[in-house]
Amino acid sequence: MSSDTRSDTRDGTDPADRPLFLEREPVDGSCPRCGAADLRRYPVNSEGGWFDVVKCQACLHSVRREPGPRLGPIQLLSDLL
Repeated sequence: MSSDTRSDTRDGTDPADRPLFLEREPVDGSCPRCGAADLRRYPVNSEGGWFDVVKCQACLHSVRREPGPRLGPIQLLSDLL
């Protein structure tokens, strides 16, 4: 498959060539393990499904971990009813 046939965006770029990016929301506080003040909230998929976690970005210690939406960052219209 040539790159011309895969280009389906208005600007002609291939969506597969764009890097994936997940916004990590900053959270106030400090890590109880290492003391760093860089805590971020984001969804994680692990052995039990999707979780909303708050992790230290310096040592990756999980400060908080709660069950998240069934499909993670994908939100179905039926979930909004």
